[in-house]
Amino acid sequence: MSKRNTPQRRHTILGLLNEQGEVSVDELARRFATSEVTIRKDLTVLESNGLLLRRYGGAVPVPQELIAEPAQPVSPGKRAIARAAVARIREHARIIIDSGSTTAAMIPQLGRKPGLVVMTNSLNVANALREIEHEPVLLMTGGTWDPHSESFQGQVAEQVLRSYDFDQLFIGADGLDIARGTTTFNELLGLSRVMAEVAREVIVLLESDKLGRRIPNLELPWSSIHTLITDERLDPAARSQIEACGVEVICAVLGN
Repeated sequence: MSKRNTPQRRHTILGLLNEQGEVSVDELARRFATSEVTIRKDLTVLESNGLLLRRYGGAVPVPQELIAEPAQPVSPGKRAIARAAVARIREHARIIIDSGSTTAAMIPQLGRKPGLVVMTNSLNVANALREIEHEPVLLMTGGTWDPHSESFQGQVAEQVLRSYDFDQLFIGADGLDIARGTTTFNELLGLSRVMAEVAREVIVLLESDKLGRRIPNLELPWSSIHTLITDERLDPAARSQIEACGVEVICAVLGN
């Protein structure tokens, strides 16, 4: 295969891995009529993106304990918020999608946006992106797996992010403090803040029932947030207070 077919070859390798449970370097080199050096490079890249694990002479799937449980049904509010978020993405944009159920709800609709480059710290998001039409260029942060947030975190992930720049960040939150910004139960805050630093527009996706939750950890202050996309149940007074902090508020209509 020519160099331009490298993504196709790596996609096929993952398909073979899922079918067979393991793959070997020599088998893949024969199948693709390429060198073992090239195959080892493919496996190294796929492992760095969290899509497989290297083993002597080949590779095996990522252990099940590192893969999140099947997703729960997506609520109408999250679907509406996700639709409004995707509507703000231009073709060929470079975006970050953080881990979380509301951000993941965007994925099925991204197939309508050709030429995207998507960075994520979530295995769930990465796997879902590989299944859509107009599959984007997929980047992963790598880093240390955090079972609480079901995402990669830590200094390695932060360093990878700082190597790029992005048009938009789409990020969720556990709660919303009108006086301060978004809040979280997770004490690992560094990666979220680096994501915000390297994106030109920070877009928070949040259902309105998370407003006012008492959560101690401030994730992103209002000064780091450009846009809040929530649902139409947001209290008008709360909307006015948030807009007074310089944040654009979009209230997605349920059922649209």
